[in-house]
Amino acid sequence: MQVLLILPTLDEGPLLLQTVQESFALLPTYDVHALIAASASRTTAETRRAIQELQSLYPGRVEAFDQIMPGVGEALKEAFVCARGDVVVIMTPDMETPPSALPQIIQKIEEGFDVVATTRWRKGVIFNGYDPVKLFLNFIFQQLFRALYLTRLSDLTYGYRAFKIEVIKNIRWEESRHPFFFEMILKPLRLGYTIAEVDVPWDTFIARRLSVGRATPRDLLTYVWVGLRNRFMSKEAMRAPVSV
Repeated sequence: MQVLLILPTLDEGPLLLQTVQESFALLPTYDVHALIAASASRTTAETRRAIQELQSLYPGRVEAFDQIMPGVGEALKEAFVCARGDVVVIMTPDMETPPSALPQIIQKIEEGFDVVATTRWRKGVIFNGYDPVKLFLNFIFQQLFRALYLTRLSDLTYGYRAFKIEVIKNIRWEESRHPFFFEMILKPLRLGYTIAEVDVPWDTFIARRLSVGRATPRDLLTYVWVGLRNRFMSKEAMRAPVSV
């Protein structure tokens, strides 16, 4: 099985290096590759050196490109176009999406699930350093949209997910910024793909202290719109155009 890790990056530098090295080491029996989406104007020199080091360490297994349009959603959509293999895993390069969960994630794909989502809301969660008001609002948001989509999934906005390659190729993706991570689970839910959920450890103090490019207030309003729009959008409109 060929597994492709997609990582949009800005200034993570050594954390990007650590993420890829740990991920490759944890999946020794798979053909694992990494596709790194960089920003021409914002990705730092230190991070570009980390990309070059990874390409030197893993010849032919690490590719990188500069995204054309701004926004993390655009970076991922561009990566989806050139994605190859059997399974695509979306990760962040700042260790906020712990590589330790990868074996369990891939196991769920091998069990037959189309999508594997991860959750921060069940056992083993550490919300250290997270603003209590934001935590409460996040919880309420999750519960409202779980009810609206009639799903038992407990974390609809965490961007650590795996997809069979045909899933990402068959969906018309639209969002440009952080609400893309919400869209990325809502459309598979509506289209009836089978989805498993696994627990991951998540220490927000470490992740938030070492990473940049978080969602803006405008994004938060967009999350609500994305959730409502995708709930009532026709399934046909969600599907990617068929190539001829």
